[in-house]
Amino acid sequence: MGNVARVKGTLIEYLAREWLLAISILGVTSTSFYLKRWPRLERTDLEVIWLLAVLFVTVRGLQHSGLMQRLAWRLESGTRVPLKLTLGTFFLSMVVTNDVALIAIVPVTLMLQTPYKGWLVILEALAANAGSALTPIGNPQNLFIYWHYHVSPLSFVREIAPFSAVFLVLLVVLAIGIPTATVARKRMMTPLVNGRTWVHAGMLLLVIGCVLGLLPLYWTLLVVFNAAIFERKSLKIDFLLLATFWAFFVLADNVRIILNGAIKHPDHIFLMTALGSQLVSNVPATLLVSAHTDNWPALLWGASVGGFGSLMGSLANLIAYRLYIAQGGRGSRRFTWMFLLVGGVAFLLGVLLYFLVEAPNVR
Repeated sequence: MGNVARVKGTLIEYLAREWLLAISILGVTSTSFYLKRWPRLERTDLEVIWLLAVLFVTVRGLQHSGLMQRLAWRLESGTRVPLKLTLGTFFLSMVVTNDVALIAIVPVTLMLQTPYKGWLVILEALAANAGSALTPIGNPQNLFIYWHYHVSPLSFVREIAPFSAVFLVLLVVLAIGIPTATVARKRMMTPLVNGRTWVHAGMLLLVIGCVLGLLPLYWTLLVVFNAAIFERKSLKIDFLLLATFWAFFVLADNVRIILNGAIKHPDHIFLMTALGSQLVSNVPATLLVSAHTDNWPALLWGASVGGFGSLMGSLANLIAYRLYIAQGGRGSRRFTWMFLLVGGVAFLLGVLLYFLVEAPNVR
């Protein structure tokens, strides 16, 4: 009985941690059984999963090199610390994804001796979502949209630039409003940057070149070879997350066949993606809605706005929230309500911005 209880407890713990993967596999199994066909993926879907994998390997290498930690420490020195941390998160998320930017900067923020840690973490979460929306490699859903719909880099940036620009201005105003007199850092060793830092940076540029179509896709094999030969720690990426992407790609294709139609109105695409993100996060919401439309601008806006709002809106929200709670952030209940309230206001502002600025252009 003891062994059975332990196995049951382990299974429940696993499902609680990887509930999104469990739900996606259940969805794939049930829809494939209904359609009486084996799960299958298009070549472009496999290419997106491969690009995500090599991007994860490259960013993991940069994390091990100490470069991002050193950048984070530089941001929290001197004056205007709240502004620098917010802007640093915004711009760093464009290159190394929103999740990694928060993993680098939030722990440094929590080391500051200031009563405004909660506000800083909330602003950083907003900055990560707003900044990462601007580039094809800022987050997984952007990479999918960019690659799946064969969007040009200029068109992609131009389409979502109003969203990122407006929230950048708002974040700057809010960050300037946070008092800086009480912000001071604890004395700790500055993270060292090892000798392979620039190799990892070069690998990141290589991946970006492949994503933008400047280099053939097979060049990304250099990333894997480099990690396998010189730094195998970089290969320890989140394979379960990649499996979740695979499952949602298959599920999206199955749902498209079952419904056998497309949602025509761009506003519906936007709202379905944005609201769906509040329940299952913006990555799976993007994949599921993409099965019904070719209107990538509305889909991109929906995924970007959907990153705000609930803790489930994006993985970046959960990362920022968990880091604050786990590292002894004070007033957990108050922080939770602040996080949800500010995120909800940002979500409503994003919806308003879409209908004021973007909706007339995507019809």
